[in-house]
This record gives sequence, structure tokens and C-alpha cells, in this order.
Amino acid sequence: MLVNELPRYEILDEAALQELERGWRRIVSELGIEFLHDESLDYLRGAGQSVDGQLVKFDPDWILEQVAKAPQEFDLQARNPERTVHIGGNNMVFSAVYGCPFVREGLERRDATYRDFENLVKLAQSFPQLDSPGGTICEPNDKPLDSRHLDMVYALLTLSDKPFMGSVTSGPNAVDTIAMAEMVFGGESLEQTPAIISLINVNSPLRYDDRMLAALVEYAKANQPTVITPFLLMGAMSPVTVPATLAQQVAEALAGIALVQTIRPGCPVVFGSFLSNTDMQSGSPSFGTPESAVGLFCTGQIARHYNLPFRGGGALTSSQVVDAQAGYESMMSLWPTFLAGTNFVMHSAGWLESALVSCYEKFVTDVETLRMLYEVFKPLRIDEESLAYSAHEEVGQGGHFLGAAHTLERFRECFYRPLVSSTENYERWARNGGRDAATRANEIWKKTLEEYEQPAMDDGLRDELKAYVDRRRKELGD
Repeated sequence: MLVNELPRYEILDEAALQELERGWRRIVSELGIEFLHDESLDYLRGAGQSVDGQLVKFDPDWILEQVAKAPQEFDLQARNPERTVHIGGNNMVFSAVYGCPFVREGLERRDATYRDFENLVKLAQSFPQLDSPGGTICEPNDKPLDSRHLDMVYALLTLSDKPFMGSVTSGPNAVDTIAMAEMVFGGESLEQTPAIISLINVNSPLRYDDRMLAALVEYAKANQPTVITPFLLMGAMSPVTVPATLAQQVAEALAGIALVQTIRPGCPVVFGSFLSNTDMQSGSPSFGTPESAVGLFCTGQIARHYNLPFRGGGALTSSQVVDAQAGYESMMSLWPTFLAGTNFVMHSAGWLESALVSCYEKFVTDVETLRMLYEVFKPLRIDEESLAYSAHEEVGQGGHFLGAAHTLERFRECFYRPLVSSTENYERWARNGGRDAATRANEIWKKTLEEYEQPAMDDGLRDELKAYVDRRRKELGD
């Protein structure tokens, strides 16, 4: 977990914030938002909101009253207490790629399997720059659709001891996730300090579907945090301007957060943002764009305005392979992620091809980028020691510092040492096979898996989790 104490990059003035406020208030009160879930509608109707069928029109002041009940910061406990994270404030928590149906390994692009899921969880466990493996790190398509969530949660709980993300594809899947977490953490501990964080996507524009809402309700009842995230691709799920999209984002996110607080006042929640644009020539989603960076800066400022922790950014790219485009688009996404002070960052490693592909090599190159940004955002210490006046005294005019005492005492750790990047001269690089970054990353992830050590877990607890998975799979199959 990175503590980012550098100043936030904020681009909205007070007049702009007021215009956005006016915009989202009109959306929720005049247009309304659909909630395709009866229990959610009952909560909102009971709270005095205007419900007509599945369309809810809100009192904006009521929304703000509810949002104010959400905590500004909260802990998310891990199976290993040393890996527990704090979400909110100056803290940045990073999780891996999420939701991809395909995997790329070297030159091969194929359906993701459960073995890939296990491998990617192991990689997330192995790199300290990732605070969480996330949740659906890829879709294990060789497992039955109705029960694969059980296998995923089992792998997340046994192959990693970092915080994890829960299943959100239905209410019963959320109940299964909570039940398995209770085995590991205990019901009372889970109630006091959450251990599951889950992604609730809005079916933008202006609609929450029944599956996501069913999961939201179960997690809220159990006091487990959800990341309420409008899914906004400008030109498709929102208008083509950043301001219009921001107003829609605030309307959708705050409405969902208000529902959570109606179900369980004080339940932790994260203001989510997944904001980019559509390529207006092809209709395809675009990532790592200037528009998404601007949206991210604004989102951070908006979330702080409402005293909410927020999610956004990641190592996002539209590229099909691990190439220069994948690198510069991902950096175009990660720089504003850090500058905005994002509290919870999904898709921090492994995202490729507009979220269609979880890529082993991209996972490693993204970790390299995170490692570099961690160094950039460390506090800079300026004191007598770092000013190194003694080195100037020793070297004098016209000399060099390679052999100075100050250098010899610090040369092993004074500069960033890359994980993937090559600094060899051309002759040595060619002699060693002329490997590009993707080739070097391929070697690194394979070596990392060879060296992976599974975190300790009591055999009885592992057996209990496995028995639950087997029992529920049979029930779902029947």
C-alpha cells in the first residue's frame, strides 16, 4: 500500500463544481434511474423516494444525506494481518486485472482457464506492488458457469493472503463469498472489519441491473464494502463531452451509494469511476486516452468533495499485444491515477486489449511501471546527508564521483533498479539474444511462478473451504 503525500492535481474550480452539482441533481430528480430489483425498490420506496415501476426519481438532498453516512476511510482486513490495507485518505491500494475472458501467453491468445486464474493469483501474491489479486482476475472458462465463483473464491483465499474481491454475478454468489470468508475470518471479525470488497457496475446509462443489485444488497447487509462504478464510455454509455459524463457519473454513483446507506447506514463504500471514450470511427472502446485522464483528475476532486474514497485508473490500453502502444497508453492511465491520489486501483497489472485479455507479460511490465511510480511518489528527503557536501569536498572541481566514499556507501541502493528494462549496451544485448521487453517479461513471470510459495493455511480450514465448494457445486448442479 502506497501512502501518497504529494499534492493532488485538481483542475475544477468552484464554479465548475457547482455546474456539475446542478447537472447530476437534474438527472436524478427529473430523468431518474432504473433499479431492476424489487428488494432495492422497496428500500428506496420506504425511504420516501418516488418509485414508478422500476424508475426511481430522487430527492437530491436526500441522496446527500445518505452519502454523508458513508465512512471517509476504512480498513480491509487480509488473511495475513500484515497485508491488511486502509482505503481512503492518502492511501493507494492496487489490485490486478479483472474480468477478462481471454488470456495471452507469449504469442498465444486463448480462452482463459482455471489454471490461468491460479497462476495470475500467484503472481499477484508474489509482487509486493500489488496489494490484492482482485477478484475475477480472468474468467476460468473450463469451469461450470453456475459454480465457477466457488472455485475463484477458493483460489483467492488459499493461494493468496492479501485482501480479495467477491463475486457479484448474483445475490446467491455473494452469499457464497460471504460464507467462505466467514470460515476464514470468523463472522464477528468480518462484521467489525470487512474482508471482502466487491465491484458493482452500473448498467449505464441510468440503470442498475438485477444481478448487480442482488449482490449489492447482500454485501451491504453483511457490512462489506462495494465499489459503486458507473460504466461510462463516452459516445456509447454517456454523451461525448467530459462534463456531461462526469454529471452522469456522479448521479449514478451517488444513487447507488445512497441505496447502500439505506440498507446499512455506515457501510463502507467506494465511489467508482470507469470512464473512457469510444473510437468514433470504429465504435470500439479506447483506453489510455487524454479524455480518460482528464476525467480521472476530475473524479478524484469530486469524490473528495463528497468525502468518499474513490476508485479509478489502472494500466489500461487498447493494444492487442505487449508493444509500445501498450506501454504509453498504460502510463497515460497510471500517471493521472497517481496524480489524482486514487484510493483503490483496479486493473493495475495484466490488462490488455480493452479488458478482453489478461496477459502474463503485460502483468510483469505493469508491475515494472508500478515499481517506478512508487519511487516517483516517495517523499523526497532533503537534509545534510542527502546534500552530500562531503562528496564535493572529496572530488573537487573537474573530478568524478564514481569512487567517492559517499557513492561507495550507497551505490547498491541509491537508484531504482529495473525489473524488466534493459540497460545493456548494444553488443552485450545482442550477445544475450536481443530480447525485447515482452520476451524478458515472459521469462520473469515463469521464474516468479517457479519461486512462488503458497501462504500457510491450517489444513482443517482448507478442507472446510473445499467441502463447502463441493457441497454448493452439487447443490447448484442439482
